[in-house]
Amino acid sequence: MVDRPSCDRLTVAIFGEVMMRLQTPGYELLTQASSLNYSFSGTGVNVGSALARFGHRAELVTALPDNPLGDAACAFVSKLGLSTNLVARSGEYIGMYFLENGFGARPGRVTYSGRQASSFNTASAETYDYAAIAKRVDVAHFCGITLAMNDLVRSHLLSLARAVKAQGGRIVFDCNYRPAHWGEDGYALARPFYEEMLSLADIVMMNEQDAIRILGMPTEQTGRQEQLTELIPQVASRYSISVIAGTHRTINVNNTHTLQGYLYKDEFFFVDPVTFAVHDRIGAGDAFASGIIHGELSGFEPDYTVRFAVAAAMLAHTITGDTPMSSERDIIRAMTEAALDVER
Repeated sequence: MVDRPSCDRLTVAIFGEVMMRLQTPGYELLTQASSLNYSFSGTGVNVGSALARFGHRAELVTALPDNPLGDAACAFVSKLGLSTNLVARSGEYIGMYFLENGFGARPGRVTYSGRQASSFNTASAETYDYAAIAKRVDVAHFCGITLAMNDLVRSHLLSLARAVKAQGGRIVFDCNYRPAHWGEDGYALARPFYEEMLSLADIVMMNEQDAIRILGMPTEQTGRQEQLTELIPQVASRYSISVIAGTHRTINVNNTHTLQGYLYKDEFFFVDPVTFAVHDRIGAGDAFASGIIHGELSGFEPDYTVRFAVAAAMLAHTITGDTPMSSERDIIRAMTEAALDVER
């Protein structure tokens, strides 16, 4: 095992939507399947549950319907270790997405349904007490997917981020830009909101494509690695960001993926690319983000933090469902040992 510092138990507010995931069996298409397996997920659920498993207190800040669906979602996330004390109960709907697993040349496919009508995306301006939340947490996590939903949600997100920052808390922002959510002229629409979040953030998940497309930063470099090493230090300097981290992914013809992780903290720290088989890709980016956050909150060395995060992401690809389920012990073992036989 690798020695690492002990973890201080911090309280992290996770702001984001809880969605119902409905998945076809195996590799079936929706047009083939006669049954669906449901669970509840979302970026906030994924990151928060992983941090709870690592020993932090994770407070979910969201709105869920005041009906049996909302009850089921609350019960599900509670079992993952998330506190639901800050969950508002209002409205009647929960956003859903349907997942078809890809195989070989056919990519996986996610189809959203009813998302804009969900309790989270229609929560009124009085739903959250930003100042009260800010006083009880050390860190707050926000996601660019949430930022893309609508003006009401953007107002909630920015208000809470400002309140936490004013109280001296740390802000984590995962750029997670999704073109389909922002619509036509999405980059131009998103830019001012991203710029404000970056100016508030201490820890950011992003890559060179975010800098080029969202922030409009110019580069004459053509390779991804060269663009990354040129632009990320500029982003960190411009917005006074302490840590920027992310991954580069390659999808191979044999249905394996190759992942390289990086962390910028005054200088770059890279992990050698790792190649692995994929069982379920959804949520692996959240596993990487949770590893980076945990490393920073726990005082890990930067090179250790990014290696831990990549191992967490790799293991997340082996587990059914969005939510990272690996313990810190599992991840440390994956960092230090080759493929294992049955653990007895």
